[in-house]
Amino acid sequence: MTSAVELVEHAPAMSITLPEALGRVLAAGDIVDAAPDPYTPGRWSLRAGSKVGAVSVTVPGSGEPFTVRITAKVPIARLFFLIGYSLAPEKGRRDGVVDVAEHQEVLPALAHSVERQIDRALRQGLLQGYRTTEESALVVRGRLREAEQIRRRFGAMLPIEVAYDEFSTDIAENRILRAAVERLLRLPGVPRDVRRRLLHQRARLADVTAIVRGQSIPDWRPTRLNTRYHHALRLARVVLDGSSAEHTPGGLRIDGFLFDMNKLFEDFVTVALRDAFRGTGHTARLQDPHHLDQAAAIRMKPDFVLYGADGTPCAVVDAKYKAEKRNGFPDADLYQMLAYCTALGLPEGHLVYAKGNASHAAHRVRHAGIVIHQHALDLDQDPAGLLADIDEVAERLVNAPRV
Repeated sequence: MTSAVELVEHAPAMSITLPEALGRVLAAGDIVDAAPDPYTPGRWSLRAGSKVGAVSVTVPGSGEPFTVRITAKVPIARLFFLIGYSLAPEKGRRDGVVDVAEHQEVLPALAHSVERQIDRALRQGLLQGYRTTEESALVVRGRLREAEQIRRRFGAMLPIEVAYDEFSTDIAENRILRAAVERLLRLPGVPRDVRRRLLHQRARLADVTAIVRGQSIPDWRPTRLNTRYHHALRLARVVLDGSSAEHTPGGLRIDGFLFDMNKLFEDFVTVALRDAFRGTGHTARLQDPHHLDQAAAIRMKPDFVLYGADGTPCAVVDAKYKAEKRNGFPDADLYQMLAYCTALGLPEGHLVYAKGNASHAAHRVRHAGIVIHQHALDLDQDPAGLLADIDEVAERLVNAPRV
């Protein structure tokens, strides 16, 4: 049995020899599509979907881990442009530039870019802020927690339950950065030089409380004081949100990182379209909840709904990162968009794909008069061309030609 397999997203399935237990783990998980070969015992068919990255799976008693690496179809630099653009806080700073150096795989590029951003964030020293601390003390400090004093001390004078604000580096921002560093250091496939730099960053964050497995990631709020941390924090959350489970019941270990290209493409398209309409008098809402029926029993949530100055919907968009059919796009997408248009009272709807047979196609629905537009973005082109295509889609949202 091989100890690793290299797959490409949405590529044809690959047949390899796997132990029964490992094959069942992959089949039951959400990493790849796995199925036993019906004709050859001991062989399994593995096919990658829309998730890219690297995952190591260790089954109890199986020895060394089995690693699955899934490569994106788009170049790594383009993939991280989509990530960087979606993460930027404002359009004015939304250039999508993420340093991936010479790395050509997802995990090494991510580890490198996160480490570089953390290094830039910490060059002026660790950010400090006020942290609320609650403890039992022998002297009054800060505020007396009266309810806790009564509940825990039953009238005793000492110790005293107090709460106070302490100026410290042990704040949410630094905890998130340390959690991302710790997470990357445990992932398989991080290059040695990047790992060495990550260890240096962990040493700089040594006085910050580590977030242990099971604890929630603390929230942080962008402010003028933590501006230099913004990009590092957003990339750190990408690491923490995209990590797979480290341990599961029965001793099974799954350790790795996966990007969901469906979510990444959807985020890029909707954020870029929202930027295109800034200052035009329109309002864009992402993942806008609505109902299909009058009884409000059937919920639906289009990726992007554009509202006019009077507050009524004027355009609806759904982003679809998926493999196209031989003769066009999946019909189910058209039916879904027809439902959106009907419920929102719109004469036109728009589907945006990552690839397509043509850059634009339009279909008029019989007996309804609704026009459904299908747009295709070529992710292989440079960022300027990609954003120009987004602007073209935005133009069609408000000035779509009839068919």
